[in-house]
Amino acid sequence: MSKYEELVARGMIAQTTNEAQVKELIDNGKAIFYVGFDPTADSLHVGHLLVMIAMKHLQEAGNKAIALIGGGTVMIGDPTGKTDMRRMMGRPEIEANCAVFRQQLSKFIDFSDDKAIMVDNGDWLLNLNYIEFLREVGVHFTVNRMLTFECYKSRLERGLSFIEFNYMLMQSYDFYKLYKNYGCNLQVGGDDQWANILGGTELVRRIDGDDVNGLTMKLLTTSEGKKMGKTEKGALWLDPEKCSPYEFYQYWRNVSDADVIRLMKIFTFLPLEEIAKYENLEGAQLNVAKEVLAYEITKLVHSEEDAKKAQDAARAMFGGGNAQEVPTLEVAKTDASAKSLLDILAENKLVPSKSEGRRLIQQKGIHFDDTPVEEIDFVMGDDCDGKVVRIGKKKRYRITLV
Repeated sequence: MSKYEELVARGMIAQTTNEAQVKELIDNGKAIFYVGFDPTADSLHVGHLLVMIAMKHLQEAGNKAIALIGGGTVMIGDPTGKTDMRRMMGRPEIEANCAVFRQQLSKFIDFSDDKAIMVDNGDWLLNLNYIEFLREVGVHFTVNRMLTFECYKSRLERGLSFIEFNYMLMQSYDFYKLYKNYGCNLQVGGDDQWANILGGTELVRRIDGDDVNGLTMKLLTTSEGKKMGKTEKGALWLDPEKCSPYEFYQYWRNVSDADVIRLMKIFTFLPLEEIAKYENLEGAQLNVAKEVLAYEITKLVHSEEDAKKAQDAARAMFGGGNAQEVPTLEVAKTDASAKSLLDILAENKLVPSKSEGRRLIQQKGIHFDDTPVEEIDFVMGDDCDGKVVRIGKKKRYRITLV
């Protein structure tokens, strides 16, 4: 099985501009491909993870990776998938985020011996002469065509700013610059980037007459079509300070039965023959596959040591024991005696809202020290240090008084 066929078999590929050409590039190690990452936050999250794994697959097949950090495009903001304009960011925040992205990407991509490079599109976008840019690039785009793309069409009713309207031109220009400077012949991205990728391939063809290609990965959704990667605290971050290895492990350990095999194919590097052994498991037996999925993806994102600790902690906690790796909930001693548990959980975003927390209490869905909390205004008291709060069936936090 070739590398391209493996990616298809793993259910990763959504669309290509020319499948025969893309397959030939990838399978023969001729792809010089790029993936763009706009530094909109101080960590990458699980939404980026699928394309990062795709990069690793492609590099292992002998293809050269270009990780493009969007230090320039982030100042514009991609309207794709957004109902409102993105928050405007300043250079100090952008540069700090770029540094974090470089470090996180290095865990997946081998940058040694010119196997991959990392570049910042701020190097060519921030000092553009706008008139020259419009004459060189803007002339190749029609407003009518751009408005047919979903990323713009869905925003028209709420309002689409002119600054966002420039984003497709900027990303397309990225592809052209990487093609000219590094021989880049393939852009890889999530399927929501299809319109922007097409813009880049067409720009190269219109200016230089050469064919370059695009490849998109399927978006991360459940078997029911719902977007994955969100927790009560927000995005599922790759930074262990924003999402502990235990919380990260538990997210994957708790995926639905219908999703576990599909996610195992996408997010692990286990051979497909090995994954096939889990496909006929049903009911409680599927928990074995979920543990494998959670362990492998936590090892990939964090480390084997972190994955082992998280697995041991989960097994100990759900077996009725205790474990040091279970996430802690830090509570001020004065708050433990003065505030209700519900208020503390809401303040720490461990329940989506106070009304949802009240509903959980009424349904005996919140436990303190193995006892259901029955009063909405229940207070833990200042002797709660080391005791465990359980939210629902699967989330547990050890109280640490500070």
